[in-house]
Amino acid sequence: MSNTEAARRHAGESHGVGHVATYVVLTLLAIMYIFPFLVEVANSFKTDEEATLAGMSLWSTNWTTAAYTTLFANSDFALWTMNSVIVTVVVTTGRVFFVSLAGYSLARLRFPGRQAVYLALIAVMSVPAVVLLIPKFLVIKSLGIYDSYAGMILPLLVDAAGVFIMRNFFESIPLAVEEAARIDGAGTFRTFWSVVLPMSRPALMTIIILSFQGSWNELNHFIVSTQSPSLTTLTKGVASLASGQLSSGNQYPIKLAAAALMTIPVAIIFFIFQKRIMNTSGGAVKE
Repeated sequence: MSNTEAARRHAGESHGVGHVATYVVLTLLAIMYIFPFLVEVANSFKTDEEATLAGMSLWSTNWTTAAYTTLFANSDFALWTMNSVIVTVVVTTGRVFFVSLAGYSLARLRFPGRQAVYLALIAVMSVPAVVLLIPKFLVIKSLGIYDSYAGMILPLLVDAAGVFIMRNFFESIPLAVEEAARIDGAGTFRTFWSVVLPMSRPALMTIIILSFQGSWNELNHFIVSTQSPSLTTLTKGVASLASGQLSSGNQYPIKLAAAALMTIPVAIIFFIFQKRIMNTSGGAVKE
Protein backbone atom coordinates (compact mmCIF):
# COMPACT_ATOMS: atom_id res chain seq x y z
CA MET A 1 0.00 0.00 0.00
CA SER A 2 1.41 3.36 -0.99
CA ASN A 3 1.84 6.24 1.41
CA THR A 4 -0.89 8.18 -0.42
CA GLU A 5 -3.44 5.37 -0.02
CA ALA A 6 -2.52 4.97 3.67
CA ALA A 7 -2.97 8.68 4.24
CA ARG A 8 -6.37 8.63 2.55
CA ARG A 9 -7.49 5.65 4.63
CA HIS A 10 -6.30 7.33 7.83
CA ALA A 11 -8.13 10.54 6.86
CA GLY A 12 -11.29 8.55 6.13
CA GLU A 13 -11.11 6.77 9.49
CA SER A 14 -10.56 10.08 11.31
CA HIS A 15 -13.48 11.58 9.44
CA GLY A 16 -15.68 8.64 10.44
CA VAL A 17 -14.67 8.90 14.10
CA GLY A 18 -15.45 12.62 13.99
CA HIS A 19 -18.92 11.91 12.63
CA VAL A 20 -19.61 9.32 15.33
CA ALA A 21 -18.44 11.71 18.06
CA THR A 22 -20.66 14.46 16.65
CA TYR A 23 -23.72 12.21 16.60
CA VAL A 24 -23.02 11.05 20.16
CA VAL A 25 -22.81 14.63 21.42
CA LEU A 26 -25.95 15.66 19.53
CA THR A 27 -27.82 12.63 20.87
CA LEU A 28 -26.83 13.47 24.46
CA LEU A 29 -27.93 17.09 23.97
CA ALA A 30 -31.24 15.94 22.49
CA ILE A 31 -31.84 13.66 25.48
CA MET A 32 -31.06 16.55 27.86
CA TYR A 33 -33.67 18.73 26.17
CA ILE A 34 -36.32 16.05 25.68
CA PHE A 35 -36.09 14.39 29.10
CA PRO A 36 -37.85 17.18 31.07
CA PHE A 37 -40.74 17.07 28.61
CA LEU A 38 -40.99 13.27 28.99
CA VAL A 39 -40.99 13.69 32.77
CA GLU A 40 -43.77 16.26 32.42
CA VAL A 41 -45.96 13.96 30.31
CA ALA A 42 -45.27 10.88 32.44
CA ASN A 43 -46.11 12.63 35.70
CA SER A 44 -49.34 14.01 34.29
CA PHE A 45 -50.61 10.40 34.14
CA LYS A 46 -49.56 9.51 37.68
CA THR A 47 -51.33 9.87 41.00
CA ASP A 48 -50.37 12.86 43.12
CA GLU A 49 -48.61 10.64 45.66
CA GLU A 50 -46.57 8.79 43.03
CA ALA A 51 -45.60 12.01 41.23
CA THR A 52 -44.38 13.42 44.55
CA LEU A 53 -42.36 10.36 45.56
CA ALA A 54 -40.99 9.34 42.14
CA GLY A 55 -41.18 12.45 40.03
CA MET A 56 -38.11 11.66 37.90
CA SER A 57 -39.32 8.23 36.90
CA LEU A 58 -40.83 7.80 33.44
CA TRP A 59 -42.76 4.72 34.54
CA SER A 60 -45.82 4.35 36.71
CA THR A 61 -47.42 1.34 38.36
CA ASN A 62 -50.82 3.01 38.24
CA TRP A 63 -51.38 5.04 35.07
CA THR A 64 -54.41 7.32 35.37
CA THR A 65 -56.06 10.22 33.55
CA ALA A 66 -57.46 11.65 36.77
CA ALA A 67 -55.36 14.80 36.45
CA TYR A 68 -56.84 15.62 33.04
CA THR A 69 -60.37 14.86 34.26
CA THR A 70 -59.94 17.14 37.26
CA LEU A 71 -58.38 19.88 35.14
CA PHE A 72 -61.28 20.05 32.68
CA ALA A 73 -64.00 19.51 35.28
CA ASN A 74 -62.83 21.94 37.97
CA SER A 75 -61.21 24.78 36.03
CA ASP A 76 -61.96 27.13 33.13
CA PHE A 77 -59.33 25.47 30.94
CA ALA A 78 -61.56 25.66 27.83
CA LEU A 79 -62.09 29.41 28.35
CA TRP A 80 -58.37 29.97 28.88
CA THR A 81 -57.64 28.08 25.69
CA MET A 82 -60.19 30.08 23.68
CA ASN A 83 -58.71 33.39 24.88
CA SER A 84 -55.18 32.25 24.07
CA VAL A 85 -56.22 31.10 20.59
CA ILE A 86 -57.96 34.41 19.81
CA VAL A 87 -55.05 36.53 20.99
CA THR A 88 -52.37 34.35 19.40
CA VAL A 89 -54.01 34.12 15.97
CA VAL A 90 -54.70 37.87 15.77
CA VAL A 91 -51.26 38.83 17.08
CA THR A 92 -49.42 36.43 14.77
CA THR A 93 -51.35 37.58 11.70
CA GLY A 94 -50.97 41.25 12.52
CA ARG A 95 -47.33 40.98 13.49
CA VAL A 96 -46.37 39.23 10.26
CA PHE A 97 -48.02 42.03 8.26
CA PHE A 98 -46.74 45.00 10.25
CA VAL A 99 -43.16 43.85 10.84
CA SER A 100 -42.90 43.02 7.12
CA LEU A 101 -44.04 46.53 6.20
CA ALA A 102 -41.69 48.10 8.72
CA GLY A 103 -38.77 45.93 7.68
CA TYR A 104 -39.30 46.70 3.99
CA SER A 105 -39.50 50.43 4.73
CA LEU A 106 -36.19 50.38 6.61
CA ALA A 107 -34.53 48.22 3.96
CA ARG A 108 -35.67 49.95 0.77
CA LEU A 109 -37.31 53.33 1.35
CA ARG A 110 -35.19 56.44 1.78
CA PHE A 111 -36.73 58.96 4.17
CA PRO A 112 -35.44 61.51 6.73
CA GLY A 113 -34.56 59.91 10.05
CA ARG A 114 -34.39 56.40 8.62
CA GLN A 115 -31.09 55.61 10.35
CA ALA A 116 -32.34 57.10 13.62
CA VAL A 117 -35.40 54.83 13.48
CA TYR A 118 -33.18 51.83 12.91
CA LEU A 119 -30.93 52.76 15.85
CA ALA A 120 -34.00 53.23 18.04
CA LEU A 121 -35.13 49.76 16.99
CA ILE A 122 -31.80 48.29 18.10
CA ALA A 123 -32.07 50.20 21.39
CA VAL A 124 -35.54 48.80 22.07
CA MET A 125 -34.25 45.26 21.51
CA SER A 126 -31.63 45.80 24.21
CA VAL A 127 -34.16 46.82 26.88
CA PRO A 128 -35.42 43.96 29.10
CA ALA A 129 -39.14 43.43 28.58
CA VAL A 130 -39.84 43.51 32.33
CA VAL A 131 -38.62 47.13 32.48
CA LEU A 132 -41.42 48.17 30.12
CA LEU A 133 -44.26 46.59 32.08
CA ILE A 134 -45.18 49.64 34.16
CA PRO A 135 -44.99 52.09 31.20
CA LYS A 136 -47.03 49.62 29.16
CA PHE A 137 -49.67 49.46 31.92
CA LEU A 138 -49.88 53.25 32.10
CA VAL A 139 -50.27 53.59 28.33
CA ILE A 140 -52.97 50.91 28.20
CA LYS A 141 -54.88 52.60 31.02
CA SER A 142 -54.61 56.04 29.42
CA LEU A 143 -55.91 54.71 26.10
CA GLY A 144 -58.94 53.19 27.81
CA ILE A 145 -58.27 49.66 26.59
CA TYR A 146 -57.34 48.09 29.93
CA ASP A 147 -58.99 44.73 30.61
CA SER A 148 -60.05 44.17 27.01
CA TYR A 149 -58.96 42.17 23.99
CA ALA A 150 -57.64 45.40 22.48
CA GLY A 151 -55.34 45.92 25.45
CA MET A 152 -54.12 42.34 25.16
CA ILE A 153 -53.54 42.43 21.41
CA LEU A 154 -52.51 45.91 20.25
CA PRO A 155 -49.23 46.21 22.22
CA LEU A 156 -48.08 42.86 20.80
CA LEU A 157 -48.77 43.57 17.13
CA VAL A 158 -45.27 44.88 16.42
CA ASP A 159 -42.05 43.35 17.65
CA ALA A 160 -38.62 45.01 17.33
CA ALA A 161 -36.84 41.70 16.77
CA GLY A 162 -39.29 40.82 13.99
CA VAL A 163 -38.68 44.13 12.22
CA PHE A 164 -34.94 43.56 12.54
CA ILE A 165 -35.20 40.07 11.00
CA MET A 166 -37.36 41.22 8.09
CA ARG A 167 -35.21 44.27 7.40
CA ASN A 168 -32.06 42.18 7.16
CA PHE A 169 -33.73 39.60 4.93
CA PHE A 170 -35.16 42.22 2.56
CA GLU A 171 -31.69 43.70 2.14
CA SER A 172 -30.45 40.31 0.93
CA ILE A 173 -32.96 40.27 -1.96
CA PRO A 174 -31.45 41.56 -5.22
CA LEU A 175 -32.61 45.03 -6.25
CA ALA A 176 -32.94 43.79 -9.82
CA VAL A 177 -36.12 41.95 -8.85
CA GLU A 178 -37.82 45.14 -7.69
CA GLU A 179 -36.50 47.19 -10.59
CA ALA A 180 -38.03 44.69 -13.01
CA ALA A 181 -41.38 45.01 -11.23
CA ARG A 182 -41.27 48.80 -11.38
CA ILE A 183 -40.48 48.69 -15.09
CA ASP A 184 -43.67 46.67 -15.48
CA GLY A 185 -45.57 49.48 -13.76
CA ALA A 186 -45.83 48.18 -10.17
CA GLY A 187 -45.86 50.76 -7.40
CA THR A 188 -44.01 50.53 -4.10
CA PHE A 189 -46.70 48.62 -2.21
CA ARG A 190 -47.49 46.36 -5.17
CA THR A 191 -43.80 45.54 -5.51
CA PHE A 192 -43.62 44.74 -1.81
CA TRP A 193 -46.82 42.70 -1.70
CA SER A 194 -46.64 40.78 -4.97
CA VAL A 195 -42.92 40.42 -5.59
CA VAL A 196 -40.75 40.86 -2.50
CA LEU A 197 -43.01 39.35 0.17
CA PRO A 198 -43.48 35.99 -1.60
CA MET A 199 -39.70 35.74 -1.88
CA SER A 200 -39.39 36.28 1.87
CA ARG A 201 -40.97 32.98 2.83
CA PRO A 202 -38.05 31.77 5.00
CA ALA A 203 -38.13 34.96 7.08
CA LEU A 204 -41.93 34.90 7.21
CA MET A 205 -41.93 31.33 8.50
CA THR A 206 -39.48 32.38 11.19
CA ILE A 207 -41.67 35.32 12.19
CA ILE A 208 -44.78 33.09 12.27
CA ILE A 209 -43.11 30.57 14.58
CA LEU A 210 -41.59 33.20 16.88
CA SER A 211 -44.79 35.26 16.99
CA PHE A 212 -47.02 32.29 17.68
CA GLN A 213 -44.73 30.92 20.36
CA GLY A 214 -44.16 34.32 21.95
CA SER A 215 -47.81 35.36 22.12
CA TRP A 216 -48.99 31.88 23.15
CA ASN A 217 -46.50 31.78 26.05
CA GLU A 218 -46.83 35.46 27.01
CA LEU A 219 -47.59 36.04 30.68
CA ASN A 220 -46.24 39.37 31.96
CA HIS A 221 -48.13 41.47 29.42
CA PHE A 222 -51.44 39.78 30.23
CA ILE A 223 -50.86 40.32 33.94
CA VAL A 224 -50.62 44.11 33.48
CA SER A 225 -53.29 44.41 30.77
CA THR A 226 -56.19 42.37 32.22
CA GLN A 227 -57.84 41.47 35.49
CA SER A 228 -61.17 39.97 34.45
CA PRO A 229 -61.45 36.16 34.83
CA SER A 230 -63.26 36.05 31.47
CA LEU A 231 -60.06 37.27 29.75
CA THR A 232 -57.69 34.85 31.46
CA THR A 233 -55.30 33.15 29.05
CA LEU A 234 -53.67 29.76 29.40
CA THR A 235 -50.47 31.18 30.85
CA LYS A 236 -52.34 33.08 33.58
CA GLY A 237 -54.67 30.18 34.22
CA VAL A 238 -51.92 27.59 34.49
CA ALA A 239 -49.93 29.94 36.72
CA SER A 240 -52.97 30.21 39.00
CA LEU A 241 -52.94 26.43 39.43
CA ALA A 242 -49.78 26.84 41.51
CA SER A 243 -52.01 28.08 44.36
CA GLY A 244 -53.43 24.56 44.58
CA GLN A 245 -57.12 25.36 44.44
CA LEU A 246 -58.29 22.29 42.49
CA SER A 247 -57.65 19.53 45.00
CA SER A 248 -55.54 18.53 47.98
CA GLY A 249 -51.89 17.57 47.83
CA ASN A 250 -49.09 18.94 45.66
CA GLN A 251 -51.21 18.59 42.50
CA TYR A 252 -48.14 17.95 40.36
CA PRO A 253 -50.08 15.80 37.84
CA ILE A 254 -52.73 18.51 37.32
CA LYS A 255 -50.18 21.27 36.81
CA LEU A 256 -48.08 19.14 34.48
CA ALA A 257 -51.15 18.02 32.54
CA ALA A 258 -52.04 21.65 31.88
CA ALA A 259 -48.47 22.42 30.88
CA ALA A 260 -48.33 19.41 28.55
CA LEU A 261 -51.55 20.45 26.81
CA MET A 262 -50.16 23.96 26.36
CA THR A 263 -47.17 22.69 24.40
CA ILE A 264 -49.24 20.89 21.74
CA PRO A 265 -50.21 23.93 19.57
CA VAL A 266 -46.67 25.33 19.59
CA ALA A 267 -45.24 21.94 18.60
CA ILE A 268 -47.76 21.61 15.77
CA ILE A 269 -46.95 25.06 14.39
CA PHE A 270 -43.23 24.39 14.57
CA PHE A 271 -43.41 21.06 12.75
CA ILE A 272 -45.66 22.55 10.06
CA PHE A 273 -43.42 25.51 9.26
CA GLN A 274 -39.90 24.45 10.28
CA LYS A 275 -39.05 22.81 6.94
CA ARG A 276 -39.92 25.97 5.04
CA ILE A 277 -37.46 28.01 7.09
CA MET A 278 -34.65 26.36 5.16
CA ASN A 279 -35.89 27.65 1.80
CA THR A 280 -33.86 30.36 0.12
CA SER A 281 -34.53 33.08 -2.42
CA GLY A 282 -31.79 31.85 -4.71
CA GLY A 283 -32.66 31.61 -8.37
CA ALA A 284 -35.10 34.47 -8.23
CA VAL A 285 -33.21 36.51 -10.78
CA LYS A 286 -32.36 35.24 -14.20
CA GLU A 287 -29.02 36.45 -15.53
